[in-house]
Amino acid sequence: MDSNWAGSLWDRVTGIQSAPATWLVIATAAVALAAVLPRPVWLVSRNAVTIAHEGGHGLIAVLTGRRLDGIRLHSDTSGLTVSRGKPSGLGMILTAAAGYTAPSLLGLGGAALLAAHRITLLLWVATALLLAMLLMIRNAYGVLTVFVSGGAFLLVSWLAPAEVQSAFAYGVVWFLLVGGVRPVFELQRKRRRGGAPDSDADQLGRLTHVHPVMWLFLFHAVALCSLIGGGRWLLSL
Repeated sequence: MDSNWAGSLWDRVTGIQSAPATWLVIATAAVALAAVLPRPVWLVSRNAVTIAHEGGHGLIAVLTGRRLDGIRLHSDTSGLTVSRGKPSGLGMILTAAAGYTAPSLLGLGGAALLAAHRITLLLWVATALLLAMLLMIRNAYGVLTVFVSGGAFLLVSWLAPAEVQSAFAYGVVWFLLVGGVRPVFELQRKRRRGGAPDSDADQLGRLTHVHPVMWLFLFHAVALCSLIGGGRWLLSL
């Protein structure tokens, strides 16, 4: 019985689902734009981008051998990831570069899974990443936001019908692709006005002796290329 249940679960997670109708893909893209473009809505929805941003810092820190001390998420949509290790070198550079690129790259990876019709797998992978991140959150607001996000993914993947799973998955991926673009422009504006002296781009400038503007260019390139490539996959172009 247990082996049959485990096999059934594995087939469910790794199985191929039907592609949604084109109108649904376009509708979820419109919803994602509506969650990113209007500033009042963005002030709330940006929390999800912050989760991906700080999760990117944390994941790369662990993968490069640094010790992850914790992640904090704040109600003003800012965040902080603290890791220990060499204060310079490739590991530190990759960790610093992971934040602004993480939402777009996660969206691109999600688009690849959806293009392969692995909708349930995407939902379960996202749930696993959020649960892993939850273990490293060090403040109450961060615990609440990650717990709610992970719970939403789990409920949709486990209880929702296939049509709802498709709409949810495509909406999330579109949001990551579109939402990964705006923070880079916001950072560019802040730096132009003399703000954010300790931004990721400025830290990378000090670590690599490459001007922060070049790192901003890299962030823009990753975000825009991911949006174009991921969008083509989602639209089956």
